[in-house]
Amino acid sequence: MMGDGGVKQMLAKPIQLADQVTKWADDVHYFRQECAEVKTKTERLASLLRQAARADLYERPARRIMVDTEQVLDKAFALVSKCRGGGLVKRVFTIIPAGAFKKMITHLDNSIGDISWLLRVSTASGDEDAHLGLPPIAQNEPILFLIWEQIATLQTGSLETRGDAAASLVSLARDNDRYGKLIIEEDGVGPLLRLVKEGRLEGQESAALAIGLLATDTDSVEQMMQAGVCVVFAKVLKEASMKVQAMVAWAISELAAAYPKCQDMFAQNNMIRLLVGHLAFETVQEHSKYAITSKMSIHSVVMDNKNQNNPNSAHKNAMPADLIDTSDSGMVKYPNHGKQPLQQNQMHNVIEHTMNTKSVKSVKSTGLNGSMSSAGVKAREFEDADTKAYMKAMAARALWYLAQGNPAICKSITESKALLCFAVLLEKQTGDVQYNSAMALMEICRVAEMDADLRRSAFKPSSPAARAVVDQLLRVVEKADYDDLLIPCIISLGCLSRTFRATETRIIGPLVKLLDDREGDVSREAVVALTKFACTENYLHMDHCKAIIAAGGAKHLVQLVYFAEQAIQIDSLILLCYIALHVPDSEDLAQAEILTVLEWSSKQAYMIQDPTIEELLPEAKVRLELYQSRGAKIYH
Repeated sequence: MMGDGGVKQMLAKPIQLADQVTKWADDVHYFRQECAEVKTKTERLASLLRQAARADLYERPARRIMVDTEQVLDKAFALVSKCRGGGLVKRVFTIIPAGAFKKMITHLDNSIGDISWLLRVSTASGDEDAHLGLPPIAQNEPILFLIWEQIATLQTGSLETRGDAAASLVSLARDNDRYGKLIIEEDGVGPLLRLVKEGRLEGQESAALAIGLLATDTDSVEQMMQAGVCVVFAKVLKEASMKVQAMVAWAISELAAAYPKCQDMFAQNNMIRLLVGHLAFETVQEHSKYAITSKMSIHSVVMDNKNQNNPNSAHKNAMPADLIDTSDSGMVKYPNHGKQPLQQNQMHNVIEHTMNTKSVKSVKSTGLNGSMSSAGVKAREFEDADTKAYMKAMAARALWYLAQGNPAICKSITESKALLCFAVLLEKQTGDVQYNSAMALMEICRVAEMDADLRRSAFKPSSPAARAVVDQLLRVVEKADYDDLLIPCIISLGCLSRTFRATETRIIGPLVKLLDDREGDVSREAVVALTKFACTENYLHMDHCKAIIAAGGAKHLVQLVYFAEQAIQIDSLILLCYIALHVPDSEDLAQAEILTVLEWSSKQAYMIQDPTIEELLPEAKVRLELYQSRGAKIYH
């Protein structure tokens, strides 16, 4: 932030000009009194310039002030030179306006004020008043100079005043996006990051909040990433107070939301592992001491739990060596050993009981948060419940935005204990923790829908974690309360449609019931989700179409096609076409007069203009006509 060579060079010419003005002011023949006053002001200015040359100046305002000061001294030199001797002819033809000297004195006073402010702002120790006042040059851009003052305080002030300066920048960034851009352009990110790393609690929180608020667009985030955000945030997530860690997690979510390309940079700095560690704390297991490794199946945990309950067990108080995770990653996996998957609650209780009844001492810390200092782990155990909940909410939010459209990060998340954590939080928590967990799951499911490898590895039916997730998604959908959780859970089930076996019949019914929901957006998302089950691309589309019909979906879809809003009509017609294509001989479709619905739809111009309907509708009509009578009534 502070200038050296470049600013020093800019000072050379103003100092030379000031000395020249002072020298020539002693050798004038006209306006001697006025020139003497100019000399006095110039000597004061020259003294301040030499003081500035010895100081470590804040470069951004220094450059602007030096340019302005040089222009003032140029004019002073020209004015004084006119007053030197040159004969009668020169005096007659040299015109000096009456107010020229008064105007020059004002300019010199302003330059003195500017340089004085620059010296104060560049060398503030934090013991002075909080506000240094604005220099004369700031009349046209007061906000810019206020920002400069706060950034300078962040550089040179005490921890207390640095915290106050960060809070001021938070207010400015909240007020206006342009102010946020100015904070970045004027080199404010570096001092904020240093405060996040080494300040007091309130100062750290304010600085992290400011970083998040500055994430207004891709350019802003890119500049902050180049300033070293990832390294500082990773350090904070390992060692800082939980309140600061929560604010940093929120800031990560803001950065990732504004600039998705930064996701991989966060992942490269171990951010996924650290965030999942915070998510898992007091959720599934005490992960700083215990871990379920890739070599350990759920069956192993169950068998070990049985041994715990067996008084004759020789291993009652010992954990087998192969269960201790000595890997660097500490990732949690749930391989399929051909065992019947546990119900979610049973599984969670077994894991929690097993882990809580063991005490393992390992040379190296295991689990997802293995790199967190032991002091940090101990300190967070004493945090209040609200702070712990806020930390989980922000960790889930960060994972939500980091997972968006990123298969590699989703794979990293799902290979950890995160899926199980999300399931538990969705079941047991409330508010933002619950909502952010649901949104994170939705983004992971969206990626899994398009990525077969992720789908197979993370959501295979035999995975207890995946089954726990589905159980909780289904619980929300079955409850069918119109709240913030319902729609993301509907979307998630739809995205997972290709992961369900033909025997998994419990998903379709609750989704079909939502077709009759009074809220249009709920009905539409239910239609879209069911379409992913019924579409030709789904290998089990025949079974799913039959399940939709069996659950009474046909009559609901007829109502939606006829009477819903236009967007829902089109989505419902697409689903109806898929069902007609795959199960044309259904008696339920005949009783619901689906052929009549398709005939009516084919006469609606706005419907047949949709490319998908244009492709599906004619074929669906042909298939139904082969199996069903055409004697049904036609709607006009």
